[in-house]
Amino acid sequence: MTSRYMPEIAMVFAAGLGTRMRPVTDTMPKPLIKVGGRALIDHSLDRFAEAGVKKAIVNVHYLPDMVIEHLLKRAQPEIIISDERDKLLDQGGGICKVLDQFEGKPFFVCNTDAFWIEGLSNNLQELAAVWDEEIMDILLLVASTPHSIGVDWPGDFTMDKDGRLIKRAEKEVAPFVYSGIGIIKVDLFSAETREIFGLAQYFFQAAQRGRLYGKRLDGQWLHVGRPETIAEAEEAVARSAL
Repeated sequence: MTSRYMPEIAMVFAAGLGTRMRPVTDTMPKPLIKVGGRALIDHSLDRFAEAGVKKAIVNVHYLPDMVIEHLLKRAQPEIIISDERDKLLDQGGGICKVLDQFEGKPFFVCNTDAFWIEGLSNNLQELAAVWDEEIMDILLLVASTPHSIGVDWPGDFTMDKDGRLIKRAEKEVAPFVYSGIGIIKVDLFSAETREIFGLAQYFFQAAQRGRLYGKRLDGQWLHVGRPETIAEAEEAVARSAL
C-alpha cells in the first residue's frame, strides 16, 4: 500500500568544484550560474517551496561564502548550511554528516547542476505520490535521455513495467537519465562507516535488490554541466515561455 508520504526535508548538493564548467566556475560556484534569470540552485529551491518542502540542507565547500550569502536572501524553504569547506565529503558523505537532521524519515536529494521545465503536473508532488517504503529503498525522478537538454552520455537506466530501474548495460543506450532528484530512506546510511563516498553505488545496489524505482518527469529536463549548455538551457527556457 502506497504511503502517500511527502518529504518535508531536502538535501541539496552545492559543494562541488564545478570543474567541467570552467572557466565560468573560476570565480563563481556552479549553483549560482544563472539560467532564465535565476540561479540554478534557486530553480531547485523554488520547486521545493512550491511542493511544500519545509527545510533544505545545503552543503557548501567551493566558494562557500558566495553560496551562503546568496541563500540568505531566501525565505522558503528554511535553509540549513552544512559546512564542508575543510573537507569535501561527496554526496554520500555529505548526507551522513547531517543524518540526524532527517529525523529518521525519507528525504529528497537534489543536485544543483540541473533543473526542469514543468509539464502539466508538479513533479515533486507526483514523485512523492508514488513513494512506497514497503517496496522501495530509493525512488528517482528520471527524464527522457534523447529529449533532455545537455545530456552528453548514453543515459542511466531502463525501467520495467512496474517502475523498477535497471542500470544501463555497457555499450548500450538507456532511455532514461537520472534527473538529480530522488527520495531516499534514511536508514540506508545507518551502518555507513566511511566519511567520503558517492551516492551512485547506493542506487546500483538498490537496483540489484529490486528496490530502486523511477518516476518519469513530466516536462523537459535541462542539465547545465558545461559552459556551452548554458546557452542551450536559456533557449529551452525562452521557448517554454512562448
